[in-house]
Amino acid sequence: MGLAVMCSRFLGLAREQIFAALFGGGAAMDAFTAAFRIPNLLRDLFAEGALSTAFITTFSKTMVKEGDHAAWRLADKIATLTIVVVGALCVLGMVFSAELVGLLAPGFTPGKAQLTAELTRIMFPFILVVSLAALVMGMLNAKNVFGMPAMASSFFNIGSIVGGVGLGAWIDPHFGPRALVGLAIGTLIGGGLQLAVQLPPLVRVGHRFTPDFQWRDPGVRSVLTLMVPSVIAASTTQVNVLINSIFASGLGDGPIFWLSSAFRLMQLPLGLFGVALGTVTLPLLSRLAAAGNTSAFRGELSRGMRLGLLLTIPSTAGLMMLAEPIMSVLYQHGRFDAYQAGEAAGALRCYAVGLAGYAALKVLVNAFYAIGKRKTPMLVSFLAIGLNLAFNWLFTFYLGWGHRGLAFSTGLVASCNFLLLYGLMSHHIKGLETARLLGLIGKLLVGALVLVAVCEASMRWLLVDWATQAFWPKLALLLGTIGVASLGFMLTCMALRIEEMQELIGAVRRRVARRN
Repeated sequence: MGLAVMCSRFLGLAREQIFAALFGGGAAMDAFTAAFRIPNLLRDLFAEGALSTAFITTFSKTMVKEGDHAAWRLADKIATLTIVVVGALCVLGMVFSAELVGLLAPGFTPGKAQLTAELTRIMFPFILVVSLAALVMGMLNAKNVFGMPAMASSFFNIGSIVGGVGLGAWIDPHFGPRALVGLAIGTLIGGGLQLAVQLPPLVRVGHRFTPDFQWRDPGVRSVLTLMVPSVIAASTTQVNVLINSIFASGLGDGPIFWLSSAFRLMQLPLGLFGVALGTVTLPLLSRLAAAGNTSAFRGELSRGMRLGLLLTIPSTAGLMMLAEPIMSVLYQHGRFDAYQAGEAAGALRCYAVGLAGYAALKVLVNAFYAIGKRKTPMLVSFLAIGLNLAFNWLFTFYLGWGHRGLAFSTGLVASCNFLLLYGLMSHHIKGLETARLLGLIGKLLVGALVLVAVCEASMRWLLVDWATQAFWPKLALLLGTIGVASLGFMLTCMALRIEEMQELIGAVRRRVARRN
Protein backbone atom coordinates (compact mmCIF):
# COMPACT_ATOMS: atom_id res chain seq x y z
CA MET A 1 0.00 0.00 0.00
CA GLY A 2 2.76 2.41 0.93
CA LEU A 3 4.73 1.69 -2.24
CA ALA A 4 1.62 2.21 -4.39
CA VAL A 5 0.86 5.54 -2.73
CA MET A 6 4.51 6.56 -3.06
CA CYS A 7 4.33 5.85 -6.80
CA SER A 8 1.27 8.09 -7.06
CA ARG A 9 2.91 10.88 -5.08
CA PHE A 10 6.06 10.78 -7.21
CA LEU A 11 4.01 10.94 -10.38
CA GLY A 12 2.05 13.83 -8.90
CA LEU A 13 5.31 15.57 -8.16
CA ALA A 14 6.51 14.89 -11.73
CA ARG A 15 3.24 16.34 -13.01
CA GLU A 16 3.85 19.60 -11.14
CA GLN A 17 7.52 19.69 -12.14
CA ILE A 18 6.62 19.43 -15.82
CA PHE A 19 3.90 22.06 -15.58
CA ALA A 20 6.21 24.41 -13.65
CA ALA A 21 9.00 24.02 -16.19
CA LEU A 22 6.59 24.78 -19.05
CA PHE A 23 4.72 27.70 -17.47
CA GLY A 24 6.99 28.96 -14.65
CA GLY A 25 5.89 29.77 -11.11
CA GLY A 26 4.01 33.01 -11.75
CA ALA A 27 0.55 34.17 -12.83
CA ALA A 28 -0.25 31.32 -15.28
CA MET A 29 0.32 28.53 -12.76
CA ASP A 30 -1.44 30.57 -10.06
CA ALA A 31 -4.52 30.55 -12.31
CA PHE A 32 -4.35 26.80 -13.04
CA THR A 33 -3.65 25.92 -9.39
CA ALA A 34 -6.56 28.01 -8.14
CA ALA A 35 -8.88 26.60 -10.83
CA PHE A 36 -7.97 23.01 -9.98
CA ARG A 37 -8.23 23.67 -6.25
CA ILE A 38 -11.93 24.52 -6.44
CA PRO A 39 -13.14 21.11 -7.73
CA ASN A 40 -10.27 19.42 -5.89
CA LEU A 41 -11.52 20.81 -2.57
CA LEU A 42 -14.98 19.41 -3.26
CA ARG A 43 -13.35 16.10 -4.19
CA ASP A 44 -11.63 15.99 -0.79
CA LEU A 45 -14.79 17.04 1.03
CA PHE A 46 -17.30 14.75 -0.70
CA ALA A 47 -15.29 12.05 -2.44
CA GLU A 48 -11.94 11.11 -0.89
CA GLY A 49 -12.87 12.79 2.41
CA ALA A 50 -16.33 12.56 3.92
CA LEU A 51 -18.06 10.24 1.45
CA SER A 52 -15.18 7.76 1.33
CA THR A 53 -14.75 7.66 5.11
CA ALA A 54 -18.49 7.41 5.85
CA PHE A 55 -19.04 4.81 3.15
CA ILE A 56 -16.14 2.53 4.17
CA THR A 57 -17.26 2.63 7.80
CA THR A 58 -20.90 1.74 6.98
CA PHE A 59 -20.01 -0.74 4.22
CA SER A 60 -17.60 -2.64 6.51
CA LYS A 61 -20.15 -2.84 9.32
CA THR A 62 -22.86 -3.99 6.89
CA MET A 63 -20.60 -6.81 5.67
CA VAL A 64 -19.93 -7.93 9.25
CA LYS A 65 -23.57 -7.83 10.39
CA GLU A 66 -25.64 -8.56 7.24
CA GLY A 67 -23.29 -10.19 4.74
CA ASP A 68 -21.87 -9.33 1.33
CA HIS A 69 -25.18 -9.20 -0.54
CA ALA A 70 -26.55 -6.41 1.68
CA ALA A 71 -23.24 -4.53 1.43
CA TRP A 72 -23.31 -4.65 -2.40
CA ARG A 73 -26.91 -3.40 -2.44
CA LEU A 74 -25.84 -0.49 -0.22
CA ALA A 75 -22.98 0.26 -2.61
CA ASP A 76 -25.39 0.44 -5.56
CA LYS A 77 -27.67 2.85 -3.73
CA ILE A 78 -24.81 5.15 -2.72
CA ALA A 79 -23.26 5.11 -6.20
CA THR A 80 -26.60 6.02 -7.80
CA LEU A 81 -27.17 8.81 -5.30
CA THR A 82 -23.65 10.10 -5.93
CA ILE A 83 -24.18 10.24 -9.69
CA VAL A 84 -27.38 12.27 -9.28
CA VAL A 85 -26.24 14.69 -6.57
CA VAL A 86 -22.64 15.25 -7.60
CA GLY A 87 -23.68 15.49 -11.25
CA ALA A 88 -26.05 18.33 -10.35
CA LEU A 89 -23.28 19.95 -8.31
CA CYS A 90 -20.96 19.83 -11.33
CA VAL A 91 -23.53 21.60 -13.49
CA LEU A 92 -23.96 24.36 -10.90
CA GLY A 93 -20.20 24.74 -10.57
CA MET A 94 -19.75 25.11 -14.30
CA VAL A 95 -22.52 27.72 -14.53
CA PHE A 96 -21.26 29.79 -11.59
CA SER A 97 -17.50 29.30 -12.09
CA ALA A 98 -16.81 33.05 -12.40
CA GLU A 99 -18.60 33.77 -9.12
CA LEU A 100 -16.68 30.98 -7.38
CA VAL A 101 -13.36 32.39 -8.55
CA GLY A 102 -14.36 35.86 -7.37
CA LEU A 103 -15.19 34.42 -3.95
CA LEU A 104 -12.16 32.14 -3.53
CA ALA A 105 -9.48 34.23 -5.27
CA PRO A 106 -10.56 37.83 -4.57
CA GLY A 107 -7.07 39.24 -5.11
CA PHE A 108 -6.75 38.13 -8.75
CA THR A 109 -6.60 40.75 -11.52
CA PRO A 110 -9.54 40.67 -14.02
CA GLY A 111 -7.57 38.84 -16.73
CA LYS A 112 -6.19 36.29 -14.30
CA ALA A 113 -9.67 35.74 -12.80
CA GLN A 114 -11.21 35.23 -16.24
CA LEU A 115 -8.63 32.57 -17.17
CA THR A 116 -9.14 30.86 -13.80
CA ALA A 117 -12.93 30.77 -14.32
CA GLU A 118 -12.55 29.18 -17.76
CA LEU A 119 -10.24 26.48 -16.42
CA THR A 120 -12.57 25.86 -13.47
CA ARG A 121 -15.51 25.38 -15.85
CA ILE A 122 -13.60 22.72 -17.79
CA MET A 123 -12.40 20.80 -14.73
CA PHE A 124 -15.60 20.70 -12.66
CA PRO A 125 -16.82 17.29 -13.98
CA PHE A 126 -13.63 15.88 -12.45
CA ILE A 127 -15.52 15.78 -9.13
CA LEU A 128 -18.08 13.25 -10.35
CA VAL A 129 -15.50 10.89 -11.85
CA VAL A 130 -13.26 10.80 -8.78
CA SER A 131 -16.27 10.54 -6.44
CA LEU A 132 -17.16 7.27 -8.14
CA ALA A 133 -13.48 6.24 -8.07
CA ALA A 134 -13.43 6.86 -4.30
CA LEU A 135 -16.51 4.69 -3.80
CA VAL A 136 -14.94 1.85 -5.77
CA MET A 137 -11.76 2.25 -3.72
CA GLY A 138 -13.83 1.98 -0.52
CA MET A 139 -15.47 -1.26 -1.68
CA LEU A 140 -12.14 -2.80 -2.62
CA ASN A 141 -10.47 -1.72 0.63
CA ALA A 142 -13.30 -3.23 2.64
CA LYS A 143 -12.64 -6.50 0.78
CA ASN A 144 -8.93 -6.19 1.69
CA VAL A 145 -7.85 -5.19 -1.83
CA PHE A 146 -5.45 -2.26 -1.43
CA GLY A 147 -2.89 -2.36 -4.24
CA MET A 148 -4.84 -1.29 -7.34
CA PRO A 149 -6.95 1.34 -5.51
CA ALA A 150 -3.74 2.90 -4.25
CA MET A 151 -2.22 2.76 -7.73
CA ALA A 152 -5.32 4.31 -9.34
CA SER A 153 -4.23 7.86 -8.62
CA SER A 154 -0.98 7.09 -10.45
CA PHE A 155 -3.08 6.60 -13.58
CA PHE A 156 -4.69 9.96 -12.89
CA ASN A 157 -1.27 11.60 -12.95
CA ILE A 158 -0.22 9.72 -16.09
CA GLY A 159 -3.38 10.78 -17.90
CA SER A 160 -2.96 14.37 -16.71
CA ILE A 161 0.65 14.56 -17.87
CA VAL A 162 0.34 12.82 -21.24
CA GLY A 163 -3.07 14.20 -22.14
CA GLY A 164 -2.50 17.65 -20.66
CA VAL A 165 0.92 18.32 -22.18
CA GLY A 166 -0.09 16.82 -25.54
CA LEU A 167 -3.26 18.92 -25.80
CA GLY A 168 -1.45 22.00 -24.45
CA ALA A 169 1.22 21.70 -27.14
CA TRP A 170 -1.49 21.29 -29.79
CA ILE A 171 -3.33 24.43 -28.60
CA ASP A 172 -0.18 26.55 -28.20
CA PRO A 173 3.26 25.07 -29.03
CA HIS A 174 4.91 27.93 -27.08
CA PHE A 175 2.95 27.04 -23.93
CA GLY A 176 1.39 30.43 -23.36
CA PRO A 177 -1.63 30.87 -21.04
CA ARG A 178 -4.02 29.36 -23.61
CA ALA A 179 -2.17 26.04 -23.38
CA LEU A 180 -3.54 25.71 -19.84
CA VAL A 181 -6.83 24.65 -21.43
CA GLY A 182 -5.03 21.48 -22.52
CA LEU A 183 -3.92 20.83 -18.92
CA ALA A 184 -7.51 21.25 -17.74
CA ILE A 185 -8.81 18.69 -20.26
CA GLY A 186 -5.93 16.38 -19.32
CA THR A 187 -7.18 16.51 -15.73
CA LEU A 188 -10.50 15.02 -16.87
CA ILE A 189 -8.67 12.32 -18.83
CA GLY A 190 -6.66 11.42 -15.74
CA GLY A 191 -9.79 11.22 -13.58
CA GLY A 192 -11.40 8.85 -16.07
CA LEU A 193 -8.37 6.56 -15.94
CA GLN A 194 -8.40 6.61 -12.12
CA LEU A 195 -11.92 5.16 -12.17
CA ALA A 196 -11.47 2.78 -15.10
CA VAL A 197 -8.47 0.84 -13.71
CA GLN A 198 -10.38 -0.06 -10.52
CA LEU A 199 -13.38 -1.60 -12.26
CA PRO A 200 -11.78 -4.97 -13.20
CA PRO A 201 -10.71 -5.72 -9.56
CA LEU A 202 -14.23 -4.74 -8.43
CA VAL A 203 -15.73 -7.29 -10.82
CA ARG A 204 -13.31 -9.94 -9.55
CA VAL A 205 -14.45 -9.49 -5.92
CA GLY A 206 -18.04 -10.09 -7.02
CA HIS A 207 -19.72 -6.75 -7.73
CA ARG A 208 -21.50 -5.49 -10.83
CA PHE A 209 -23.16 -2.09 -10.58
CA THR A 210 -26.95 -1.90 -10.88
CA PRO A 211 -28.65 1.53 -10.56
CA ASP A 212 -30.77 1.64 -7.40
CA PHE A 213 -32.93 4.65 -6.57
CA GLN A 214 -34.35 3.17 -3.35
CA TRP A 215 -32.61 5.63 -1.05
CA ARG A 216 -34.88 5.22 1.96
CA ASP A 217 -32.56 2.67 3.48
CA PRO A 218 -30.90 2.50 6.94
CA GLY A 219 -27.47 2.08 5.33
CA VAL A 220 -27.89 5.13 3.11
CA ARG A 221 -29.15 7.10 6.09
CA SER A 222 -26.12 6.01 8.11
CA VAL A 223 -23.69 7.12 5.37
CA LEU A 224 -25.38 10.50 5.04
CA THR A 225 -25.50 10.96 8.80
CA LEU A 226 -21.77 10.25 9.04
CA MET A 227 -21.05 12.57 6.12
CA VAL A 228 -22.57 15.72 7.62
CA PRO A 229 -19.89 16.17 10.31
CA SER A 230 -17.25 14.46 8.20
CA VAL A 231 -17.52 17.10 5.45
CA ILE A 232 -15.72 19.43 7.82
CA ALA A 233 -13.75 17.08 10.04
CA ALA A 234 -12.20 14.84 7.38
CA SER A 235 -10.93 17.70 5.26
CA THR A 236 -9.84 20.37 7.70
CA THR A 237 -6.42 20.51 6.09
CA GLN A 238 -7.88 21.14 2.63
CA VAL A 239 -10.24 23.80 3.97
CA ASN A 240 -7.28 25.52 5.60
CA VAL A 241 -5.25 25.26 2.40
CA LEU A 242 -8.14 26.89 0.53
CA ILE A 243 -8.26 29.67 3.12
CA ASN A 244 -4.54 30.10 2.55
CA SER A 245 -5.21 30.47 -1.18
CA ILE A 246 -7.73 33.23 -0.51
CA PHE A 247 -5.11 35.08 1.53
CA ALA A 248 -2.36 34.30 -1.00
CA SER A 249 -4.40 35.63 -3.95
CA GLY A 250 -3.67 39.12 -2.69
CA LEU A 251 0.09 38.60 -2.30
CA GLY A 252 0.96 39.00 -6.01
CA ASP A 253 1.91 36.50 -8.71
CA GLY A 254 3.41 33.21 -7.55
CA PRO A 255 2.49 32.54 -3.88
CA ILE A 256 -0.45 30.23 -4.70
CA PHE A 257 1.75 27.96 -6.79
CA TRP A 258 4.68 28.20 -4.36
CA LEU A 259 2.38 27.01 -1.58
CA SER A 260 0.94 24.28 -3.80
CA SER A 261 4.34 22.94 -4.86
CA ALA A 262 5.56 22.92 -1.26
CA PHE A 263 2.43 21.15 -0.06
CA ARG A 264 2.75 18.64 -2.89
CA LEU A 265 6.27 17.76 -1.76
CA MET A 266 5.15 17.39 1.83
CA GLN A 267 2.48 14.97 0.60
CA LEU A 268 5.20 12.50 -0.43
CA PRO A 269 5.95 11.31 3.10
CA LEU A 270 2.36 12.03 4.15
CA GLY A 271 1.00 9.87 1.33
CA LEU A 272 3.59 7.15 1.79
CA PHE A 273 3.08 6.85 5.55
CA GLY A 274 0.04 8.74 6.85
CA VAL A 275 -2.49 8.04 4.11
CA ALA A 276 -1.36 4.42 3.76
CA LEU A 277 -1.71 3.80 7.49
CA GLY A 278 -5.06 5.55 7.64
CA THR A 279 -6.43 3.63 4.66
CA VAL A 280 -5.32 0.23 5.93
CA THR A 281 -6.44 0.79 9.53
CA LEU A 282 -9.94 2.18 8.82
CA PRO A 283 -11.60 -1.14 7.82
CA LEU A 284 -9.75 -2.93 10.63
CA LEU A 285 -10.76 -0.39 13.29
CA SER A 286 -14.36 -0.45 12.00
CA ARG A 287 -14.53 -4.24 12.34
CA LEU A 288 -12.98 -4.18 15.84
CA ALA A 289 -15.41 -1.47 16.94
CA ALA A 290 -18.37 -3.39 15.48
CA ALA A 291 -17.22 -6.49 17.38
CA GLY A 292 -16.84 -4.50 20.63
CA ASN A 293 -13.17 -5.47 21.08
CA THR A 294 -11.95 -2.32 22.84
CA SER A 295 -8.59 -3.74 23.89
CA ALA A 296 -7.63 -4.73 20.34
CA PHE A 297 -9.02 -1.42 19.04
CA ARG A 298 -6.81 0.52 21.46
CA GLY A 299 -3.74 -1.51 20.55
CA GLU A 300 -4.16 -1.16 16.77
CA LEU A 301 -4.88 2.56 17.01
CA SER A 302 -1.82 3.19 19.18
CA ARG A 303 0.34 1.06 16.92
CA GLY A 304 -0.81 2.94 13.82
CA MET A 305 0.06 6.30 15.34
CA ARG A 306 3.46 5.11 16.53
CA LEU A 307 4.33 3.85 13.06
CA GLY A 308 3.20 7.18 11.62
CA LEU A 309 5.49 9.12 13.94
CA LEU A 310 8.40 6.75 13.30
CA LEU A 311 8.24 7.54 9.61
CA THR A 312 7.34 11.23 9.66
CA ILE A 313 9.56 12.70 12.40
CA PRO A 314 12.77 12.06 10.40
CA SER A 315 10.99 13.28 7.26
CA THR A 316 10.13 16.51 9.04
CA ALA A 317 13.74 17.10 10.07
CA GLY A 318 15.05 16.30 6.60
CA LEU A 319 12.59 18.54 4.75
CA MET A 320 13.29 21.47 7.06
CA MET A 321 17.06 21.13 6.78
CA LEU A 322 17.26 20.49 3.02
CA ALA A 323 14.28 22.52 1.75
CA GLU A 324 16.25 24.80 -0.62
CA PRO A 325 18.31 22.19 -2.50
CA ILE A 326 15.30 19.84 -2.67
CA MET A 327 13.07 22.48 -4.26
CA SER A 328 15.92 23.56 -6.53
CA VAL A 329 16.56 20.04 -7.83
CA LEU A 330 12.88 19.33 -8.33
CA TYR A 331 11.56 22.61 -9.71
CA GLN A 332 14.41 24.89 -10.86
CA HIS A 333 14.02 24.06 -14.55
CA GLY A 334 12.78 25.93 -17.60
CA ARG A 335 10.79 28.99 -16.58
CA PHE A 336 10.96 28.18 -12.84
CA ASP A 337 14.01 30.09 -11.52
CA ALA A 338 16.15 30.03 -8.36
CA TYR A 339 14.19 32.85 -6.71
CA GLN A 340 10.92 30.95 -7.10
CA ALA A 341 12.57 27.75 -5.82
CA GLY A 342 13.75 29.63 -2.72
CA GLU A 343 10.29 31.05 -2.08
CA ALA A 344 8.71 27.60 -2.42
CA ALA A 345 11.38 26.17 -0.08
CA GLY A 346 10.39 28.68 2.59
CA ALA A 347 6.81 27.42 2.39
CA LEU A 348 7.98 23.79 2.54
CA ARG A 349 9.98 24.38 5.70
CA CYS A 350 6.95 25.92 7.40
CA TYR A 351 4.51 23.24 6.23
CA ALA A 352 6.82 20.52 7.56
CA VAL A 353 6.12 21.68 11.13
CA GLY A 354 2.80 19.83 10.96
CA LEU A 355 3.85 16.72 9.04
CA ALA A 356 3.81 14.34 12.02
CA GLY A 357 0.47 15.75 13.14
CA TYR A 358 -1.00 15.27 9.65
CA ALA A 359 0.09 11.62 9.52
CA ALA A 360 -1.22 10.77 12.99
CA LEU A 361 -4.53 12.49 12.21
CA LYS A 362 -5.06 10.17 9.22
CA VAL A 363 -5.28 7.29 11.68
CA LEU A 364 -6.86 9.07 14.64
CA VAL A 365 -9.79 10.75 12.84
CA ASN A 366 -10.79 7.42 11.28
CA ALA A 367 -10.89 5.89 14.76
CA PHE A 368 -13.56 8.38 15.87
CA TYR A 369 -15.73 7.42 12.90
CA ALA A 370 -15.22 3.73 13.59
CA ILE A 371 -16.63 4.08 17.13
CA GLY A 372 -19.47 6.38 16.07
CA LYS A 373 -18.07 9.56 17.66
CA ARG A 374 -18.44 11.54 14.45
CA LYS A 375 -19.29 14.85 16.11
CA THR A 376 -16.03 15.08 18.03
CA PRO A 377 -13.70 15.60 15.02
CA MET A 378 -16.28 17.99 13.57
CA LEU A 379 -16.26 20.24 16.63
CA VAL A 380 -12.47 20.15 16.83
CA SER A 381 -12.33 21.02 13.13
CA PHE A 382 -14.42 24.14 13.73
CA LEU A 383 -11.80 25.20 16.26
CA ALA A 384 -8.97 24.31 13.84
CA ILE A 385 -10.42 26.47 11.06
CA GLY A 386 -10.85 29.36 13.46
CA LEU A 387 -7.25 28.94 14.65
CA ASN A 388 -6.04 28.93 11.06
CA LEU A 389 -7.75 32.24 10.33
CA ALA A 390 -6.25 33.79 13.45
CA PHE A 391 -2.77 32.42 12.76
CA ASN A 392 -2.95 33.55 9.11
CA TRP A 393 -3.57 37.11 10.20
CA LEU A 394 -0.86 36.92 12.89
CA PHE A 395 1.96 35.39 10.85
CA THR A 396 1.17 36.74 7.38
CA PHE A 397 0.03 40.28 7.98
CA TYR A 398 0.95 41.28 11.53
CA LEU A 399 4.40 39.67 11.53
CA GLY A 400 4.86 40.09 7.75
CA TRP A 401 5.90 36.51 6.93
CA GLY A 402 3.96 36.53 3.63
CA HIS A 403 3.16 33.13 2.13
CA ARG A 404 5.50 31.47 4.67
CA GLY A 405 3.14 32.57 7.42
CA LEU A 406 0.26 30.82 5.67
CA ALA A 407 2.21 27.55 5.47
CA PHE A 408 3.37 27.79 9.09
CA SER A 409 -0.21 28.42 10.22
CA THR A 410 -1.42 25.28 8.42
CA GLY A 411 1.29 23.11 9.99
CA LEU A 412 0.73 24.52 13.47
CA VAL A 413 -3.04 23.98 13.24
CA ALA A 414 -2.55 20.33 12.23
CA SER A 415 -0.39 19.73 15.31
CA CYS A 416 -2.92 21.41 17.61
CA ASN A 417 -5.74 19.41 16.02
CA PHE A 418 -3.92 16.13 16.64
CA LEU A 419 -3.08 16.91 20.26
CA LEU A 420 -6.65 17.80 21.12
CA LEU A 421 -8.17 14.77 19.40
CA TYR A 422 -5.56 12.52 20.99
CA GLY A 423 -6.55 13.72 24.45
CA LEU A 424 -10.25 13.20 23.73
CA MET A 425 -9.75 9.68 22.32
CA SER A 426 -7.53 8.70 25.23
CA HIS A 427 -10.23 9.83 27.65
CA HIS A 428 -12.95 7.96 25.75
CA ILE A 429 -11.26 4.54 25.52
CA LYS A 430 -9.46 4.80 28.87
CA GLY A 431 -5.91 5.26 27.67
CA LEU A 432 -3.85 5.16 24.48
CA GLU A 433 -0.50 3.78 25.64
CA THR A 434 0.71 7.37 26.04
CA ALA A 435 3.84 6.50 28.03
CA ARG A 436 4.94 4.16 25.25
CA LEU A 437 4.26 6.85 22.64
CA LEU A 438 6.25 9.50 24.54
CA GLY A 439 9.14 7.09 25.01
CA LEU A 440 9.19 6.47 21.26
CA ILE A 441 9.15 10.21 20.50
CA GLY A 442 12.12 10.75 22.82
CA LYS A 443 14.15 8.07 21.06
CA LEU A 444 13.12 9.37 17.62
CA LEU A 445 14.32 12.85 18.54
CA VAL A 446 17.74 11.42 19.35
CA GLY A 447 17.83 9.80 15.93
CA ALA A 448 16.60 13.03 14.34
CA LEU A 449 19.51 14.94 15.91
CA VAL A 450 21.93 12.65 14.09
CA LEU A 451 20.03 13.28 10.86
CA VAL A 452 20.06 17.05 11.42
CA ALA A 453 23.80 17.05 12.07
CA VAL A 454 24.49 15.31 8.74
CA CYS A 455 22.18 17.71 6.87
CA GLU A 456 23.71 20.77 8.54
CA ALA A 457 27.22 19.69 7.58
CA SER A 458 26.13 19.18 3.99
CA MET A 459 24.38 22.56 3.79
CA ARG A 460 27.44 24.27 5.25
CA TRP A 461 30.06 22.71 2.95
CA LEU A 462 28.52 20.78 0.03
CA LEU A 463 25.22 22.42 -0.89
CA VAL A 464 25.90 25.99 0.17
CA ASP A 465 25.73 27.21 -3.46
CA TRP A 466 22.53 25.31 -4.31
CA ALA A 467 21.06 28.21 -6.35
CA THR A 468 23.91 28.21 -8.88
CA GLN A 469 25.22 24.63 -8.77
CA ALA A 470 24.86 22.50 -11.90
CA PHE A 471 21.95 20.07 -11.75
CA TRP A 472 23.73 16.68 -11.78
CA PRO A 473 26.40 17.47 -9.14
CA LYS A 474 23.72 19.06 -6.97
CA LEU A 475 21.45 16.01 -7.36
CA ALA A 476 24.30 13.64 -6.49
CA LEU A 477 25.23 15.63 -3.38
CA LEU A 478 21.60 15.88 -2.27
CA LEU A 479 20.94 12.16 -2.70
CA GLY A 480 24.19 11.35 -0.91
CA THR A 481 23.22 13.61 1.98
CA ILE A 482 19.77 12.05 2.25
CA GLY A 483 21.24 8.55 2.13
CA VAL A 484 23.85 9.17 4.84
CA ALA A 485 21.38 11.07 7.05
CA SER A 486 18.76 8.31 6.71
CA LEU A 487 21.31 5.62 7.48
CA GLY A 488 22.45 7.55 10.55
CA PHE A 489 18.85 7.82 11.74
CA MET A 490 18.16 4.11 11.20
CA LEU A 491 21.33 2.97 12.93
CA THR A 492 20.56 5.22 15.90
CA CYS A 493 17.03 3.80 16.13
CA MET A 494 18.37 0.26 16.00
CA ALA A 495 20.94 1.05 18.68
CA LEU A 496 18.13 2.44 20.85
CA ARG A 497 16.17 -0.78 20.23
CA ILE A 498 13.08 0.97 18.89
CA GLU A 499 10.54 -1.84 18.55
CA GLU A 500 8.61 -0.20 15.70
CA MET A 501 11.75 0.15 13.60
CA GLN A 502 12.58 -3.52 14.06
CA GLU A 503 8.98 -4.41 13.19
CA LEU A 504 9.13 -2.32 10.03
CA ILE A 505 12.43 -3.83 8.88
CA GLY A 506 11.10 -7.31 9.60
CA ALA A 507 7.97 -6.65 7.52
CA VAL A 508 10.08 -5.50 4.57
CA ARG A 509 12.33 -8.55 4.85
CA ARG A 510 9.32 -10.90 4.91
CA ARG A 511 7.80 -9.25 1.84
CA VAL A 512 11.12 -9.48 -0.06
CA ALA A 513 11.54 -13.12 0.97
CA ARG A 514 8.03 -13.99 -0.27
CA ARG A 515 8.70 -12.37 -3.65
CA ASN A 516 11.99 -14.20 -4.02
